[in-house]
Amino acid sequence: ATSLYVGDLDVSVQDAQLFDVFAQIGGVVSVRVCRDVTSRKSLGYAYVNYNTPADAARALEMLNFTPINGRPIRIMYSNRDPSLRKSGTANIFIKNLDKSIDNKALYDTFCVFGNILSCKVATDPAGESKGYGFVQYERDEAAHAAIEKLNGMLMNDKKVYVGPFVRKQERDNSPGNVKFNNVYVKNLAETTTEDDLKEIFGKFGAITSVVVMRDGDGRSKCFGFVNFESPDEAALAVQDLNGKKFSDKEWYVGRAQKKSEREMELKEKFEKNLQEAADKYQNTNLYLKNLDDTVDDEKLRELFAEFGTITSCKVCLNSQLLIYT
Repeated sequence: ATSLYVGDLDVSVQDAQLFDVFAQIGGVVSVRVCRDVTSRKSLGYAYVNYNTPADAARALEMLNFTPINGRPIRIMYSNRDPSLRKSGTANIFIKNLDKSIDNKALYDTFCVFGNILSCKVATDPAGESKGYGFVQYERDEAAHAAIEKLNGMLMNDKKVYVGPFVRKQERDNSPGNVKFNNVYVKNLAETTTEDDLKEIFGKFGAITSVVVMRDGDGRSKCFGFVNFESPDEAALAVQDLNGKKFSDKEWYVGRAQKKSEREMELKEKFEKNLQEAADKYQNTNLYLKNLDDTVDDEKLRELFAEFGTITSCKVCLNSQLLIYT
């Protein structure tokens, strides 16, 4: 593999600065700091591509956790297969970490069991540890060995829990794992009423309230909420009714989320889509250095136009660096 993902970047880090850091290791083909498509602000991660796998491996070994602009970077091989990231294969969860444990300390502890694809301690907006983290290995055997050896171990005088990573969706849909009374149901037929919901959900237990959401004209928005007295009865309703068809409509039935939970889920989905887009287009940039002072945007656009459609072309006058995409 010749492509590296560089995370935890300070937002002030520029392409040219990152190029200079990684070029010390070997021949760099391209560098891209990923940015918001509208504001052009850094998203805090980048991709670096080397000429050879040996250079990429050396950069991973020598530069991982190196501070750039005061913030240690986190490097791993770029995984072009999104299914592996989503599957959680060989991924473990560590909690009850001492606040002094950072990415490097976590990596150093867990790397003895096998090749690590990703290692991260969760932090708050101020950069302080939340006390838990994640490690994803290349192989399941390494993950199992780490769980067996390290679960219950003391790290900085704190007993840590190490176990298999469970995806958020699986945790949310696991009856009994999260206690809730309020059930959300969507994809209702326009004719479905509160009485219909009472009849269908009532067989699972006592209901305290039912509502079908409607617009200003009284038309159904095709979703609603059912509140149970007992969390166990709410969980049974979700387990039994989710995916069932009523009036030729397949219902989604699940735990009603708080507003903050919905916002977090949307944020995670947005960031995942951005990363997948960055994965797809990361090799469409060219970087040129040591340009003659007479070269401007227009001249370079003319030179490169014959090779394909150019979306942007900019000569950075101070650093004499061209960004061509």
